[in-house]
Amino acid sequence: MPEPRLDENARNAQSAALMTTFAERTGLTGENPALRYLWTDAFAVCNFIGLERIWKDGKFLKLGRRLLEQVHQTLGRHRKDDNRDGWISGLPDDEGKMHPTRGGLRIGKRLPERGPKDPFDEQLEWERDGQYFHYLTQWAHALDVMARQTRDPRYAEWAIELVDAADRAFVFQNPAGQHQMCWKMSIDLSRRLITAMGHHDPLDGYITTRQVSATCRGIKTPAPASAPDHTLDLGEALEDFSEIMSGRNWTTSDPLGIGGLLLADIRLMQLSAPESSMDMALITDILQSVLAGIRIWTNSDALSQPAHRRLAFRELGLAIGIEGIRWISDKASVAPEVQNHLDAISYYAPIAEQIISFWAASESQQNPIWTEHIDINSVMLATALRPQGYLKLPGLYA
Repeated sequence: MPEPRLDENARNAQSAALMTTFAERTGLTGENPALRYLWTDAFAVCNFIGLERIWKDGKFLKLGRRLLEQVHQTLGRHRKDDNRDGWISGLPDDEGKMHPTRGGLRIGKRLPERGPKDPFDEQLEWERDGQYFHYLTQWAHALDVMARQTRDPRYAEWAIELVDAADRAFVFQNPAGQHQMCWKMSIDLSRRLITAMGHHDPLDGYITTRQVSATCRGIKTPAPASAPDHTLDLGEALEDFSEIMSGRNWTTSDPLGIGGLLLADIRLMQLSAPESSMDMALITDILQSVLAGIRIWTNSDALSQPAHRRLAFRELGLAIGIEGIRWISDKASVAPEVQNHLDAISYYAPIAEQIISFWAASESQQNPIWTEHIDINSVMLATALRPQGYLKLPGLYA
């Protein structure tokens, strides 16, 4: 029997409680030391913006702004246990404060990055710092949503500079002259730490580049006076990602990856016009990959496993994406073939509710796996309960 859907007031209240506790636990408020992690904080910024739209009292927007500043001050600078200091961009302190994303942003992992002479250890690499491309695109999205919400051009400029830095560092030409991407770079963006490409990285890069460019045009961000050689034109980045995307199959059976595809598509639908055949073809291609992947995943026994054998944030990523389809279906005007795919994905709405209800229950959170990843789990549960903060690009839909 499908799980009953929580009413909107209950969802709003639970999301607000989760985010308030997250702010206290990670040192955004209160006396705890600041614990910043780029992926989690990107979703958190969007959650605060979404909650601000509900209560409209300024409290949550203030938290979102404070989190942005704290991330830049922490992850835009070298680690305390590094022999380097200052901004990872190498800019002087005053200029670094004005352009905190010019050199990218650290992941926030607990261990220092792998040194040039250190042996590669696949398991250990997951715990080592550096820069992830798909975390940079998440943060650029958070900056973009804040820019659209506040109409503050600083956030749009920082998003543009971050995408520009990511394109310059993570995209390279192979010996055959073709563009490729790598997945993980060193903190200073001088070395490739993992040379393979993330499955959806070029798609994330393409959609994020379009998004931040559209925002920049809308807010009319001026070129940074302090860097006359720097351009806000991301045309080259768009060409790079388009080339690498060509002919790729996006299908994955990973729930977080499926959810990420849905979130990317929802952003693209907001940026596109229904008459754009190229956009509709890409949107349809992504949705076909989603349907293939979700059918594979739902035929597994993942949802029948006990809590200690499941990863909440991965499942919640899928739930957020499915919840997004419910939301975008009420907003977007799309071609009939796209709507058919949206309707097919909506069939899986009860699964999203099942995931959310399971992880919202206190007994599911009483296990070491939830506690080990408590920050990312709780923030993504808050997003699943109230996804509009992440999904909605202000200025496009009410």
